[in-house]
Amino acid sequence: MIAGGRVFVLPCIQQIQRITLNTLTLNVKSDKVYTRHGVPISVTGIAQEIYQDRKKFSEQVFKVASSDLVNMGIGVVSYTLKDVHDDQDYLHSLGKARTAQVQKDARIGEAQYKRDAVIREAHAMQEKVSAQYKNEIEMAKAQRDYELKKAAYDVEVNTKKAESEMAYQLQVAKTKQRIEEEKMQVKVVERSQQILLQEQEITRREMELEATVKKPADAERYRLEKLAEANRLQLIMEAEAEAESIRMKGEAEAFALEAKGRAEAEQMTKKAEAFTQYKEGAMVDMLLEKLPLMAEEIARPLAAAHKITMISSGNGEVGAAKLTGEVLDIMTRLPATVEKLTGVNISQVGVCVCVWGGYYCSRDMDIGLVFYVSDFRPVDDMNIDISI
Repeated sequence: MIAGGRVFVLPCIQQIQRITLNTLTLNVKSDKVYTRHGVPISVTGIAQEIYQDRKKFSEQVFKVASSDLVNMGIGVVSYTLKDVHDDQDYLHSLGKARTAQVQKDARIGEAQYKRDAVIREAHAMQEKVSAQYKNEIEMAKAQRDYELKKAAYDVEVNTKKAESEMAYQLQVAKTKQRIEEEKMQVKVVERSQQILLQEQEITRREMELEATVKKPADAERYRLEKLAEANRLQLIMEAEAEAESIRMKGEAEAFALEAKGRAEAEQMTKKAEAFTQYKEGAMVDMLLEKLPLMAEEIARPLAAAHKITMISSGNGEVGAAKLTGEVLDIMTRLPATVEKLTGVNISQVGVCVCVWGGYYCSRDMDIGLVFYVSDFRPVDDMNIDISI
């Protein structure tokens, strides 16, 4: 066997067989190989696979197989036990306890893993929610900062816009004001020209008025002033004359009143002297002077009567005699009243009343007085009904 070289072959004497030098995988099966415990087992080996629990056995088999195969020109690269089993199920029975333990450990491990997974998942979810909330908080803060800055920027922008608009409006207002001022200046100039023309026209009219109206008016005014002055002086003189007349008349009336007052005072003085001297006689004289007035006042209500109804029992006077008798009866009661008031007895003074042209007198009179009751006269429609 020549590997990696050349060789000379004699034809018809020698034969050439080519063998690939690539690595070959050989499945070697050992049936019913007894273990040291006397258990027949079957072993199948596969190259390039190593089982950790069979490492020592594999190493020993590899060592023995390598030494034998090298002599045949075959090198063993690797040796692996693929499977170990027996017909009596001995190895399987030996592995049940371990398998159960492993399964238990596997289940426990799986449960612990699931628990840890759930815990970690919960922690992860909590961290996720916390991170989400933090993220939302940060987003809200960022949104708030954005809104605040945007509002500040908007305020600044609006302020600038407002300032710009105000500046524009102010400039427009200033321009309009300047235009109005220019217009006013033009109007002032025009007005000045108009005023100048009006002043000239006024001067012309004044001169014309001076020539046509004012001078004749001055003459007429002078005439009227003089006439008014004369009238005023006349009125003053008339008023002074009237005042003098009134004053003199007043002095005359005052003198007359003074003289009348002196006469009345002298009369009162004399009356007082007479009253002092004659006393009762003077008092009687005064009372007799007032008795006609008293009788007139007593009879005055009868003058307003339109109808008088008189009722009599048949004895005594009737008609006008009865009526005047009533008046006389009232008058005859006066002396007693006067005597009570003044202490003067005038009972001896007789009273006669002239009514409707007839005289009716009281009896037993030493002194006779006649009273004319001029106001007591029947009216046109007076009716006197006499019942007996």
